[in-house]
Amino acid sequence: MQRILVVDDDPEILSLLKRGLSYEGYAVETASNGAEALAKAREKEPDLVVLDVMMPEMDGVEVARRLRQAGDVPILMLTAKGTVADRVAGLDGGADDYVVKPFAFDELLARVRALLRRRQPREREVLRFVDLTLDTASREVRRGNDAIQLTAQEFDLLELFLRHPRQVLKRDFIYDRVWGYDFEGESNVIEVYVRYLRAKLEAGSKPRLIQTVRGVGYVLRE
Repeated sequence: MQRILVVDDDPEILSLLKRGLSYEGYAVETASNGAEALAKAREKEPDLVVLDVMMPEMDGVEVARRLRQAGDVPILMLTAKGTVADRVAGLDGGADDYVVKPFAFDELLARVRALLRRRQPREREVLRFVDLTLDTASREVRRGNDAIQLTAQEFDLLELFLRHPRQVLKRDFIYDRVWGYDFEGESNVIEVYVRYLRAKLEAGSKPRLIQTVRGVGYVLRE
């Protein structure tokens, strides 16, 4: 049974998510603050963390940073703030995905399933393009001699590009293959993740590989 740690200072949300996720067959633990969440994660690392941003004393972004320093557990962030800056701050803190409050439980459940699928063991395959390599089993990414640390969503997006080199990928195709559910109203999500990928892949003034095709989508090419 996969274990999910839900962290929120709102007892109603904790109760709702515990009931709903338990009904879906997950083992659910809860924490009402950041310190309690970190203690439970250290005791036994969960398979996924659902983490609220707005909490007293230690906010969710700081909790995500500390969780990410300790391991690679997938983190789904809950936030009442829906601006691009707020989302970027959560992703920068180490979150793999986010849901804006108020949310539909079915949508949250779809994102939980998508993140947990990435934890399943896979046969090893090494994808290459120019000086970029990606190992699907170890989830190691390198550009030249430099190792690149990616979140789960960044890794999946890059893998999609590497499986379709020099092909223009439309936005709805990317949504479907990477997130696996309807992202209606979340039109900036791909831009945010592409921006993060570019920052990591282009560190040290390396040439850009992910190109924008205006009005259509993106393409991996020299």
